[in-house]
Amino acid sequence: MATKFLSSLPVDLDPQRLPRHVAVIMDGNGRWATQRGWPRVAGHRQGAKTLKALLRCCKDWGIESLTAYAFSTENWRRSPEEVNFLMLLFKRLLRQELAVMQREDVKITFIGDLSGLPKVLQQEIHYATQMTAHNRTIQFNVAVNYGSRAEIAQACRRVAEQVEQGKLSAASVSEDLIEQYLDTADTPAPDLLIRTSGELRLSNFLLWQLAYTELYFTDILWPDFDRAAFHQALLTYQSRDRRFGTVSTPLSNSAAQAVL
Repeated sequence: MATKFLSSLPVDLDPQRLPRHVAVIMDGNGRWATQRGWPRVAGHRQGAKTLKALLRCCKDWGIESLTAYAFSTENWRRSPEEVNFLMLLFKRLLRQELAVMQREDVKITFIGDLSGLPKVLQQEIHYATQMTAHNRTIQFNVAVNYGSRAEIAQACRRVAEQVEQGKLSAASVSEDLIEQYLDTADTPAPDLLIRTSGELRLSNFLLWQLAYTELYFTDILWPDFDRAAFHQALLTYQSRDRRFGTVSTPLSNSAAQAVL
């Protein structure tokens, strides 16, 4: 990890124990705006600024990947006005921020069913992906028209097609193989998931990938999730003992006998 990216890291954070990959469920934009008597779209506009600031913070602090849940497959049920605004917001941000991402060496990728998006947005996504493909400082994954169950089902269909064509045997189907067909095949699983606004659920986000991820929930609404709030999330993450199904210290023979 290059030390030049850690100059602003708070002194109480251990640079050797930072998460490599952070995922965020950006919840609370609409409520944030409603509390102020503003239209919901004002919350989305502010939420986009918050995401941009978080990406900057991750880059400054040496975190390698950030994945943001921007638009789920269920979000199409919202009002046409809100959905149309979000599509336009995505397109405008890609155009505005592409030069910055190039300059800051950010690689942007998208996960989800992009074929269901407006054609002009698909074109902007393709262009941004191609232009930043060789950037390496941080990977920024944006989940748009994304649903984890659909992603897993699609991965299973692709594996089944390979078996039907005789390119794979049923016995060769494993967890590692299925992961190769997920949208996130080129990205390590998140170490930390942050969800804002006090909701305590995953909402069909990265269900496979979050198997051993540390979960952090906060009552802060997404537009108010600033660098200090992220600092607190990382402190909590570093206070946890990540065992991945094992135990911290193996029992001695005498202790094991006592338990039995």
